[in-house]
Amino acid sequence: MGRINLAIDYVRKNLDQPLKLEVVAKAAGFSPFHFHRIFRLMVGESLNEFVKRVRLERAVVWMSRQHWATRRRPSLTDIALACGFGSSSDFSRCFKERYGVAASRFDVAAFRAKRREERDRTIAPRWPKNFQQRLKPGANPDGFAVKLRRLPARTVAYLRVNNSYSGDGVKDAVGRLRQWAEARGLADGRWLGYMWDDPEIVPHEQCRYDVGLEVPALAPGGEVGRFEFPAMQVAELEIRGGLDLEIRALDWLFGTWLPASGYVPTEQPCFEAWIGRPFAHGYEHFELCLQIPVERG
Repeated sequence: MGRINLAIDYVRKNLDQPLKLEVVAKAAGFSPFHFHRIFRLMVGESLNEFVKRVRLERAVVWMSRQHWATRRRPSLTDIALACGFGSSSDFSRCFKERYGVAASRFDVAAFRAKRREERDRTIAPRWPKNFQQRLKPGANPDGFAVKLRRLPARTVAYLRVNNSYSGDGVKDAVGRLRQWAEARGLADGRWLGYMWDDPEIVPHEQCRYDVGLEVPALAPGGEVGRFEFPAMQVAELEIRGGLDLEIRALDWLFGTWLPASGYVPTEQPCFEAWIGRPFAHGYEHFELCLQIPVERG
């Protein structure tokens, strides 16, 4: 799966560019003939199907992202080009095929709310009873406060967990990466968790979560992948508590702080930057910093 993850990483970093099978196969170290077959077997979609789906999901993210500095949203043409579609007509056709309605008539808020309810209903038995208690915009009973930080470019060794809301895949990945890191004297570095997929847009069974560890510029190899994150500015919020606190923190960050901040999120994922090692205090108490990569709107 390691080389397939190289292909997925290449696609996500280059969605606004043409993504021919030969180019992506080369990035993953496969011949085009074998890559096509192996990618479908491992991912459950052909490369073209995967690229189209991820582009459309990114488009929905853009459609739901009001440009808070100007109180407007980007145009559908701008969104189509930013997400790698050759034209607005190509985007419109693909969008209607997937979502059953024209992009101009798509109710993003209703779609996200429905997807969130579906996800919560599916995974609720495994989460605390009060995790569904959401903060309303403007509420801040926990006294959250954001710190803006600039982070240097980082090399991250990672293990990717498919269908990450199901089972114990994340816990297992943490254990395997910890063993890999301890054998190399790296286990006391900065541990990260991040998801490239927005769970309010992407079906939860297709959400992929990376368990990561900042490392020197080395080639992990084997099942451990490597990703190069650029330097970035993040809005950071430290939390120490249960999953319900983390959910409230995310609600406050995206629903209250971000709209009033003058900043907009970038295309990088939201990070869980652990204080110490992951799950050092068990599975009911988290100590970490939430980091949203942002830029001026």
